[in-house]
Amino acid sequence: MSIKIAMIGAGSIGFTRRLMRDLLFVPEFADTTFALTDISERNLDMVAQLCQRDIEANGLPAQIISTTDRREAITEADYVISMVRVGGLDAFQLDIDIPLKYGVDQCVGDTICAGGIMYAQRTINALLGFCKDIREVAKPGALFLNYSNPMAMNTWACSKYGGVKTIGLCHGVQGAHWQITKVIEMWAKQEGLLKHDEVLHRREVDVIAAGLNHQTWFVKVDWRGINMLPRLAELFEAHPQYRNEEKVRIDVLKRIGYYSTESNGHLSEYLPWYRKRTNEIEKWIDMSSWINGETGGYLRVCTEGRNWFETDFPNWMKEKAWDRNTDTRSEEHGSYIIEAMQTGRTYRGHFNVANKGHITNLPDGCIVEIPGYVDRTGINMPVVGDLPLACAATCSASARVQQMGMEAAVHGDVTLLKQAMLHDPLVGAVCNPEEVWQMTDDMLVAQAQWLPQYAFEIPAARSRLDEAVKNGTRVRMIETQGAARLHTKTVEEMAQEAAAARSMADAADKGNLTKH
Repeated sequence: MSIKIAMIGAGSIGFTRRLMRDLLFVPEFADTTFALTDISERNLDMVAQLCQRDIEANGLPAQIISTTDRREAITEADYVISMVRVGGLDAFQLDIDIPLKYGVDQCVGDTICAGGIMYAQRTINALLGFCKDIREVAKPGALFLNYSNPMAMNTWACSKYGGVKTIGLCHGVQGAHWQITKVIEMWAKQEGLLKHDEVLHRREVDVIAAGLNHQTWFVKVDWRGINMLPRLAELFEAHPQYRNEEKVRIDVLKRIGYYSTESNGHLSEYLPWYRKRTNEIEKWIDMSSWINGETGGYLRVCTEGRNWFETDFPNWMKEKAWDRNTDTRSEEHGSYIIEAMQTGRTYRGHFNVANKGHITNLPDGCIVEIPGYVDRTGINMPVVGDLPLACAATCSASARVQQMGMEAAVHGDVTLLKQAMLHDPLVGAVCNPEEVWQMTDDMLVAQAQWLPQYAFEIPAARSRLDEAVKNGTRVRMIETQGAARLHTKTVEEMAQEAAAARSMADAADKGNLTKH
């Protein structure tokens, strides 16, 4: 079964190789052609060498094509996967640092909030270019699998304007499902329902999660016929690790009644309640890991990871290659979807698709994350029905922000972009309208090189900022590093713990961290 899979943004450190390995676990895919493309020839070459080494070490007939010519990579592809980070670390830094001057303290900044909305402005224009190439040179009916954030806005733009079959993929549901499994396991042992040495797998806990990406809610959690939803708050508060690391998620669970799929740091910046007062942020986060709420935490680990990878690459090549016989397949959806569509083996997961009555109390057309089934007939998404009202209210606010942000990115509409910022839950809780207007102009001007659709608008934004200074109407900005920001380690500092640095670099980088 010979297929071609194009990977855009393939210069990512760990994600490209992880997806390739996952696919090569499928016996029928042993002779797959992987077309890797990236705008950074250096990063692409390093990743391609690692991928080629893994293929050769396992004696597989799979082929690697490595090219900076995107259309060449996409030509005759059966599947196209995007994992790009448009603007790379330079733009990411601006997504975090500029809002911070206005009091908007983000942990990640890749979904909504000020950083996520600007991330969409950079990414959507690029993704629509990918869609054009897929329409013109990929195989008819090629599926576009988007891993690039902000997931909902990107997938929405591709679904509405891209003209190709698009599905958005994230691993947030799997991660939270494992957490729920662990707290049930602990409780079941205490109740004598499991032996002390028994270990639950998440397959044994039946769940339905529904909502928006990074804001999806577990509306069903059953174990051995027991409805575990009413017990979850108590179980999470009793867990020795999660009660410290997931304070926001537990508080939301107690007040709304449903557990959110996304991490403490992520969730804290999508809501108006936990990061709006700088002196309260530390109450809700945990600094044992960036993902628990550290200011600019994901930017820090991505920066450290990229710097370490580029320095340490020769040592990566000396490490033992991937072993198909002893290593394990990850839980990323991509390989299982392709396997199901090619072989007919059924796969169930939670995917991001356009809402066509699937969640009946969220807007049609928005991108929802819901359970789906894949086989040779394609991707089949059942109707979930209504979300609980409080969950729907939270998601509805985000969906409208996403809609405005998406449409602004497609059309280069500054007014709509500012209205998206104004209606964002956390930005609106922190900033007054004039601060929102000037912050958005600041971000447009600073990120001009990655925003071709705003080319005619950015000079006007620059003039407005200059005029505000001249007239004395420039809003006062804050000199701060944030409520909980850690030092970004140098390569020399990371070298003191090389094994940990290598592991972090491999795990942290999901997207292409080079300028688009």
